[in-house]
Amino acid sequence: MNLKYRQLFNDTFTTDKYENLLQDITDDFDYEVTFRIGETPFFIPKDLKQQLVDASNEVIDFIKSENFISLTDKALKLNRKVPNEDNHTTFLAIDFGICEENGQIIPKLIEVQGFPSLYNFQYNLAEKFQNHYSFLSNLTPFFNGISKTEYLKIVEEAICNNHPKENVVLLEIEPEKQNTKIDFYYCNRDFGIPIVCVTKIYEKGNQLFYKNNKGVETLVKRIYNRVIFDELDLRTDLQLNFDFSKNYDLEWSGHPNWFFRISKFILPYLQGKYFIETTLLSELKEIPSDLENYVLKPLFSFSGSGVIFHVKQKDIEAVKEKDLYILQKKVNYLPVIQSPDGKVKAEVRVLAVWKKDDDSPTLVTNLVRLSRGEMIGVKFNKDRDWVGGTVGLFEE
Repeated sequence: MNLKYRQLFNDTFTTDKYENLLQDITDDFDYEVTFRIGETPFFIPKDLKQQLVDASNEVIDFIKSENFISLTDKALKLNRKVPNEDNHTTFLAIDFGICEENGQIIPKLIEVQGFPSLYNFQYNLAEKFQNHYSFLSNLTPFFNGISKTEYLKIVEEAICNNHPKENVVLLEIEPEKQNTKIDFYYCNRDFGIPIVCVTKIYEKGNQLFYKNNKGVETLVKRIYNRVIFDELDLRTDLQLNFDFSKNYDLEWSGHPNWFFRISKFILPYLQGKYFIETTLLSELKEIPSDLENYVLKPLFSFSGSGVIFHVKQKDIEAVKEKDLYILQKKVNYLPVIQSPDGKVKAEVRVLAVWKKDDDSPTLVTNLVRLSRGEMIGVKFNKDRDWVGGTVGLFEE
């Protein structure tokens, strides 16, 4: 790893500095983040950065292939199809475990999502680290040599598509209760678009409306969608005043269909050194005898829900809808980040934006999760330090 910056950071790190950084984030909105923020950035060396770029481009090439839509139509049939789908996803999140293979560090694709991630929080988190550790000012969280100003312009254009801000809504289920609320706050501050609960949207004919903070009825022209249907389906207590299956006169920033098309559903089709052996359960010819080397995952779950890490034969046999699960070979995460008391594993999420008229997505920034446990997600690393969500920084 980048030993120069790791040494500099560890030599100057104190618990007080970490607490000051957290307080700085809290002070922005008088709100304390509900997920754990890691003590350190991940200092990503140039060779690993290039591997992440190469691997991401291989995923993108597959998504751009001519038969991708027909191949992934089944994903919509297994879930739901929302009308007015656009030509391509707006957002792309590509997760890589930092692993060891044949004595070498290599990123391995863990998951891919056609869904927005923490685009606004990550930008601000990187800035906070740089403000609290001045020697990080020469590093960047961005790909492709883009500046902070260019980054915000790219993301804002993808979300708003030049519509007036009051006509674009960040749509979520009870956003005030979501773990990712801090990202919504920064999005509202950075771009000025309102945060609206699904229960506050209502239809009139083929148009959708909400009432702004002054109580004025306002037309919705574009939805920045943060709704996960898994969660929505469980919330039978919610009264919706519109129907996702109806074709309204509006645009989507992150159309819901792409959440299903670009998901773990495509992992069995990806072949190459950056990809992991993955089999759809319905295509599994026989159950492997070494199940301790596999993990069982539902295709369309979010944030690690439903994953069985210690798989038993009975777990596979118990799955009734075998089209909805994959069996994935485990990989050897290599602890690469030196903490004050041992090394820590990392997973890097490469974030891309695909603007409406562009031929291809643009890799823009990243999200990193640090772990000392078997699984990477922040909820699997409670009561530990030097774990949680953070950001990767590169030398320019």
